[in-house]
Formats: sequence, structure tokens, C-alpha cells
Amino acid sequence: MKRLFLSLALGLASVATYAEVKLPGWMSSNMVLQQRTTMHLKATAKRGATVKITTSWDKQTVRVQADAQTGAFAFDLHVPAAGGPFTITFDDGKRLTLSNVMAGEVWFCSGQSNMEMPVKGWGMINNWEQEVANANHPLVRLFQVDRAVAHTPQTRVPLGHTKGWAVCSPQMVEEFSAAAYFFAREVSQKLGIAVGVVNSSWGGTPAESWTSHEALAEVTGFEQHQKRVFETGFDEQKINKLYQDERVEWSRELYADDKGLDDGQLDRALWAATDLDDSSWPVMKQPMPWDNHDAMKTFDGVAWLRRVVDIPAELAGKELRMSLGTVDDEDVTYWNGQRIGLTAGWNLGRVYTVPASLVKAGRNVITVRIYDTSGNGGFCGDAKDMNLTAGNKIISIAGDWRYQKSLNAKDVKSVAGKVEPKSPNDPWFPANLYNGMVAPFLDMPIRGFVWYQGCSNVGRAIQYESLFERMILDWQARFNRQAEVAPFPKPQTDDRRRAFFAQQESKALPFYFVQIANYRWEKDVQPKSEWAAIREAQRKATQLDGVGMMVNIDIGMAMDIHPKNKQEVGRRLALLALNRTYGRQEACAAPEYYQMQVREGKAVLSFRPVQGSDALAENADIKGFTIAGPDHVWHVGKAHTEGGRFMQRVVVECPEVPNPVAVRYAWADNPPCDLKTVSGLPVGPFRTDDWPDFK
Repeated sequence: MKRLFLSLALGLASVATYAEVKLPGWMSSNMVLQQRTTMHLKATAKRGATVKITTSWDKQTVRVQADAQTGAFAFDLHVPAAGGPFTITFDDGKRLTLSNVMAGEVWFCSGQSNMEMPVKGWGMINNWEQEVANANHPLVRLFQVDRAVAHTPQTRVPLGHTKGWAVCSPQMVEEFSAAAYFFAREVSQKLGIAVGVVNSSWGGTPAESWTSHEALAEVTGFEQHQKRVFETGFDEQKINKLYQDERVEWSRELYADDKGLDDGQLDRALWAATDLDDSSWPVMKQPMPWDNHDAMKTFDGVAWLRRVVDIPAELAGKELRMSLGTVDDEDVTYWNGQRIGLTAGWNLGRVYTVPASLVKAGRNVITVRIYDTSGNGGFCGDAKDMNLTAGNKIISIAGDWRYQKSLNAKDVKSVAGKVEPKSPNDPWFPANLYNGMVAPFLDMPIRGFVWYQGCSNVGRAIQYESLFERMILDWQARFNRQAEVAPFPKPQTDDRRRAFFAQQESKALPFYFVQIANYRWEKDVQPKSEWAAIREAQRKATQLDGVGMMVNIDIGMAMDIHPKNKQEVGRRLALLALNRTYGRQEACAAPEYYQMQVREGKAVLSFRPVQGSDALAENADIKGFTIAGPDHVWHVGKAHTEGGRFMQRVVVECPEVPNPVAVRYAWADNPPCDLKTVSGLPVGPFRTDDWPDFK
């Protein structure tokens, strides 16, 4: 009987706490509210009701009237200095209480897979078992945003597995962003206050997906597309028609350069002809991702694969079912020179019907044209899924295939200056993720942003430079427009450097980002590295107010685009925030290259301090420098620091370069590099020249 009474009481309590009040989706129990803030918020309640709002930090109750027709009401929330836990109660006749609410610091974290990478889950970072077990940090709060795409800015917050704010615990941290978690943990522990992080990220996505339509309209390469999108009035059918038209136009220009096609026509495939002599083509066993094959591991683009299959007489003139497994990314498949299928999507299985009229006894030729945009390419499924079937008869088509490259992705990624069109429902469609996963948080007061992205824009460095800067400025302008956020009270200090940099402080929201890590095969000299170029494009964004870059060039992994040492990523990001936002004295950056002089056939590089930088560490044998003379030919340079502990110079020389005119450091996909500060922070990649290596 007691058990029944308890159950009934709990049920009544649950009903009692239910309310008509509907708050912004980012408001829930366990949340962190940006401290010292006046928020101007909108919500809904019972139509015409008087809504009482009570905050426990000041024990004040305010009353607002809900609209008689819509139930909408607006209210101001005056958040105190860091502290808690607090409660906020909304009562329109039914009570809604938000409990365990903290006043503290809130950061919006976003980007692609290296921001998305969880502590455990698919990420399994370094020492993840111990990190999960020790993740009891009640002052750290986590908010996971679910994946969502939209063509127009949304207000509904897509809730992820945390279903709102969650207190950091082993259970909650397993599937949460490792970079965001370690950043929050470090900042919270150093400041001794609550820190909340919102993880709004999606693996593999480019920067244009996270940028608003209005901002994209000002970026070269996107202006015409955005003009066309605006002209659709965001009508779904019109946007889909626009995509189809742009895809046809783009493909026509792309296919024109494909040596395997006649005049760029898919139905006139020269390399699918049955009488084509492909005996000189190399052989590759299939299925096999291209990255696992020595001759294809660095290739992205279009390649043709051919296989002869012997069809028994009893199957001649009969319809066949062809399965290829998954193909990364896009295939056009031919049987005896006739196109029988086309599919785009790296994760989709390919199953095509071979018309009976094309099936003959004896020799038949299968040709597959594969277009791989990046990463792995080719047949990526299982051997058992590559077969022909007719009734109970199964013929395997796994094994040896001949292949030939026809078009490099470097010539594909921007055909005639145009980015490859993406499906309107894809996360890669411009502005889709801004609309679905950023816009819903615009009325949530935050301290700043943490960003980790760039890999999906490799190959478009020149465009990324303006795209990234425009996105940052747009985010800084749009967030906190509905709130008044007081600056963080910085500690008193006698540090002269604080006075030196005081004039540089800005009211712009802090935006701290990770420069993409070293990746792929290590090379000493690689002047045309596209990964180096995108890092340079990222670095240029540091000229904007409030923007800081965390250098990551020393902790990447050659064979894994997702480095496991996310603890150091979070720590270095936290150093930027602690120094530049919170006024702590921790070193957060390395000095930057300033100028080059030539002295006795040696290049002498001078460095200057930046906010939060410490001196270069003494090093008599620095790896990672290349040097060139008037012939523009690059050689590995021998480099050393010059001076005492607080010197700011590096001397670079090379016997093959008696008259140096240019020096580069860490300029490769995966460069050797060990130029660091006395606190161990790495110097970022740079170059002294402006030679046009990239078009």
C-alpha cells in the first residue's frame, strides 16, 4: 500500500511540474547561463495567462502577460556573477522549474569530425578508458546538438543524446566532443567556476555549410549560387530544380576533361568499349579502397576500372542482377559499352540490372567509372557483395580489375571556378548547417566560439581565406544581439605585456580555432602542399578582432585524419581563452615571424611577440625549414636559434643556396617541425615569400 501511495505521489508531482510554458530549446535544467548577462528572451505560455518568473539567486518574481491569441511573451533574465546551483520557476497556472542551473561561462563549439570526435564512441582518444572513468566534473555542463539541415534559419533547437544540458559524468562524456570537453574541463578548473559547452558539429562538412546565406553572397565563388537561391524564395521544388540545373552544368564542364569520354558524354564512353585494348592498364584486386593501394593511395579524382567476365551459354539473353557493393564516391557503370547505372554516395550499395539484350555467351566487359572527391576511393565493400546473379546462379566479379586514371581531383574540385554542387538535403549544401544547427542558438548568450574545421576545404585555400573570415565576422555579429553580456572581470596585474596589449583588446566575441594538424606521408620539401595552403588561409583569420589560432602541427597522425591526442587540443584552446579572454598569465601562443634579412649568405628570421606568447626555446638543430634562392628551387635548410633565452631570431642556411631569397617552415602535408617556445608551444607554419604556388 505504501508503494502504491509513493507511486501516486510521484505521478502527481510529475503532473504538477508540467507547464504550458515553452522556453527556447537551449534552456533546461542543468544548464549554464552566461554570467553577468541581461537576456532578452521569448517564450510561449497558456494564451492570455499571467506568467510568474521566479529566480532563486535574487528571490525575485516578475509577472508578464502572455498574448491572448498566441500565448507569446517576452521577458528579461538578469543573470548574476558565477555561482549556483540556482532554480528558475515559470508559472502560468502550472509550474515549470529549471533546477541545478549555474551561472558561469558558455562556449559554442563547432566544426567537422575533429570537433565531433567523441571521447569514446568512434573516436577512442588516447587513454579514453581512464578519461571516461574520471569524468566527474559537476561544474562542467554539456549540450549535444543533433544533426539538422535546413534551407532557412530555424528557431527549434535540435536536441542530441543529452536531450538538453547534462552534468559532466562518465556516462555523458563517452559520446561527447573530446575537444570541447577537455577545453571546458581546463577552463573550469583554472577559473573555479561552471563552464558549459555546446557541441554543434558534423563530420566531413565544409565551412560554407556553416555560413549564412547572406555572408556567402559576399564570398567569391558563391555569389551566383546564392543569388539563384534567393530567387527561388526558398521554395523546396525550386531549390531542387536549381541543384539539378547546376549539377548538369558543372558535370558538363567536368566530363569535358575526362579522357575516357568522347566530348564529355557519359553515353559515349571511349574506355567502356568492348574492343578497347586495356592490356597496358595496371591491375588491382577488388574490392580495395584506393588508399590501401600503393599506386592510388594519394589519388583523388576519376579512374576507370574494367573486368572481363565469362558468361555461360545458359545465361545468354537473360537479365542479370549486378552488385558492386559500396563505391566511394560516385560511379557510372557500363556493360559491354552501354550505361546501366549511376549512383552518387560513398555509403550506398550499388545494385544494377543488366538488360537481357546486352548479355551474351562468353566474353562480356564490365566498366566502372569512379569519381572520388577525397579520402578513400574505389570499391570499398566486401568481396561477397561483388557478383552477378541470375536465379540460383552466382558469378563473383571480385578479384583482378584493370584500372586507369583519367582526371585528377585537383582539376575537379573547382571546375571553371565553381564548387561542385551539392544536393539541397545534404549537410554539404551551402548554409544548411548554419540554418539548422547554428541559427537556433543566436539568442543564447555566450562568451565565445571554439572551432575545429578545415580538412573538407583542402584544395580551395584561396577561397577558404575569404570564406572563413566572412563566416567568423557573421557569427560574431549575429550572436548575443538579444543580450547584454558584461566583460569578464580580469585580474589586476603588473605585467607590462598586459599593458602593451591592452590597446588591442576588442569587444568582438572571442573566436578560437584549431589550425588543422599534420597529416599524410611525411615530406621534407613539398612547396605545393594543399594542406599547408589551407593552414595559411586559416592563419590569416587571426588578423580579425577577437580571433586566436591554436597550432596543431605537431600532434597529428600520418595515417589518421583524426588525431587521438585531443587532451592537448583542449588544453591549448583553453590557454587561448584563459590568457586572452580571462586575463590569466599562462602562455598561450608562440611568437610570430616578422621579417627576413640576409647576412653572409644566411637567412636571419626575426620574430615578434603576440598576446600571450613566450620566447622561443634554444635549439641548435631545428627541423622543418626549407630555403630557396632566385631559382625558386627549395632545399632542406639547417636552422638554429640565435641569442639567449629571450632571443627572437632563427638563422637558416643551406650550401646549395648561397643567395637565399625565401624561407618556409613546416610547409608540407606532414612536415617535420620542432620550433617551439620555452613552454612547449609550437610555432605555426609560415613562409616569407608570396610565390603563386596555388591557382
